[in-house]
Amino acid sequence: MGVLALVCALMFAFTVGGCASAPTAAPGAGAASAAGGTGAPAMGLNPADPWEAWNRKVFAFNDALDAAIVKPVATAYRDALPQLVRTGVDNVLGNLGDVWSTANNFLQGKVMTGFEMGMRVLTNTLFGLGGLLDPATEFHLERRAQDFGLTLGHWGVGPGPYVVLPLFGPRTVRDTVGFAADSFFDPSRLPDTSSGRWSVLALEIVDARVNLLATTQLLGEAALDRYSFARDAYLAHRLDAVYDGAPPLQPMPDDTDAGEPPAPRARPAPPSPSAPSKAGS
Repeated sequence: MGVLALVCALMFAFTVGGCASAPTAAPGAGAASAAGGTGAPAMGLNPADPWEAWNRKVFAFNDALDAAIVKPVATAYRDALPQLVRTGVDNVLGNLGDVWSTANNFLQGKVMTGFEMGMRVLTNTLFGLGGLLDPATEFHLERRAQDFGLTLGHWGVGPGPYVVLPLFGPRTVRDTVGFAADSFFDPSRLPDTSSGRWSVLALEIVDARVNLLATTQLLGEAALDRYSFARDAYLAHRLDAVYDGAPPLQPMPDDTDAGEPPAPRARPAPPSPSAPSKAGS
């Protein structure tokens, strides 16, 4: 699932533009990173990414691995199999993943959403030939994917620092803990043999990468600094997902924080002297 997470981070950069305690980027951090191009932008400008020097090296490693192995395999898979077959594989894997999403919706206290996701799984399993077809979407039972990292965020656990893991891709500390729990419920756990589990895992990775071929090409053409672009998009996506699309507003930086001196206060006018009394009045 590591390379799968890597390519998903690239998708986030185009699918979006943690919790109230989630760290936010320092003002000007994105611009400073972009100004550095793809080389070595100034480090330490984003409080959400204190390990940026390490993360950039791992990001480059994962990126090279994707270019050398994952992307060519995904391209060959796309070209060799007809669209109908690939859609069926994607539907089956999605239906299996919906089971764990259903559980996480219940863990977050979203009872109605959990029941709807459960109905989606049952509909696609019973009437969609074991998930090969997707009649649930036609019945307006939309997929509401959840994972244990989002569940921890819903419970109030802060995201912690951003980190890029070798093979496992972009995470926060909270999402790393959640990913460990998610791995126990991954479809690759279903086969009884190790060869079967590795085969399902490879199929998941290739299927996800096929869906992102066009997206990652756009990312390479649009982003001056692919690392910071993917990081900021990932953090924004996860924050948005924890709050179901309605994250709290982030406080705007104060003018004095931006290095501008406060405006001088006007000095009060001196009191006017009292008019003297007229003699003999």
